[in-house]
Amino acid sequence: MRSAYLSPSLLLVLLIAACGPTGPVDGYDASADSLRFEGETHLRNIRQLTFGGNNAEAYWSFDDSLLVMQSDWGDINPQGCDQQFVMRADGRAMADGEQYELVSTGQGRTTCGYFLPDGRVVYASTHGGNPECPSPASSELGRYVWSIFPDFDIYVAEPDGSHSEVLIGGPGYDAEATVSPDGKYIIFTSTRSGDLELYRYDLLTEEIIQLTDELGYDGGAFFSPNSEQIVWRASRPEGEDAVRYRQLLTQDAIEPGALNLFVADIDGTNVVQVTDLPGANWAPFFHPSGESLIFASNHHTMAEGGREFDLFMINVDGTGRSKITNSGTFDAFPMFSFDGSQLVFASNRRVDRQESRDTNIFVADWVETPEDVDLSFGVSE
Repeated sequence: MRSAYLSPSLLLVLLIAACGPTGPVDGYDASADSLRFEGETHLRNIRQLTFGGNNAEAYWSFDDSLLVMQSDWGDINPQGCDQQFVMRADGRAMADGEQYELVSTGQGRTTCGYFLPDGRVVYASTHGGNPECPSPASSELGRYVWSIFPDFDIYVAEPDGSHSEVLIGGPGYDAEATVSPDGKYIIFTSTRSGDLELYRYDLLTEEIIQLTDELGYDGGAFFSPNSEQIVWRASRPEGEDAVRYRQLLTQDAIEPGALNLFVADIDGTNVVQVTDLPGANWAPFFHPSGESLIFASNHHTMAEGGREFDLFMINVDGTGRSKITNSGTFDAFPMFSFDGSQLVFASNRRVDRQESRDTNIFVADWVETPEDVDLSFGVSE
């Protein structure tokens, strides 16, 4: 469920003057941070890992060495629909010499890959129902919607794609799986109740319990660092919006225009709504402290059509909202590394600051307490 490239050396030289203060600070050279934008005080040393097409939902392995992502980038995926790939987080080639290793089958459409503690990958795919690439619902409905393909089941496979098998399946949509840091549970979204709800799967006992039961889309859930809480995005339609929501659901689609963030205990109790903002507030992930969230939102650009998404931080009690990215494009799908030192995210940003429809994967060093070099980055003297 989703939404730059270019780095010629000559272009890098030309852009140095626009990147603000120069010179290393504790080993950091601001003049070389060509993918960083003014105001991005918590990000340093932004590195680009993909270079074309649509690449999103990149998530860390438990040892922070690998990333799994979905991609329709033609250079690595000629099939057309998103497939799952594993790559090294530092940009080096994999052991077989390839930069990106296919995890999924290359058939159907996939979404939402995530690592298990043992290094295997869970992901959702439609290939079991139909090996062809399914058409998105937006092409039939004539407006922007997210497709809820009923053929989605959750698979598990080795990082090289071997030993693939269904982990969570059955009639209807099963997808958006993520894993608790303690390795005990998977949380996922399913239509098995007739609505889009969150469910928790016990990896040891295979027990499945339902966590949400209010009308509306509940999805994109992640666990807190201590595995005691969950955060997710949800819609709560009422009146005519509820009628339209139910109708779209019968067409295997939802409109993602009105989403807010919720936090609860891992059994679904003690639900707290964190945001109450216009637009789509989504892709949340816990800060390593467990006391705040990073998320994507277009609430600040709704007056201009809501096309720009940035990353924001907010405390779990809804206070202290602050802006993290400032590229003026699309920034979303953030995840902190398990050691808390890095942030991976997807963006349309480019070195040359030109507009782009390509969504690529970027990794940045996370700066918890910005220094002068961060606060003054890109500021004209």
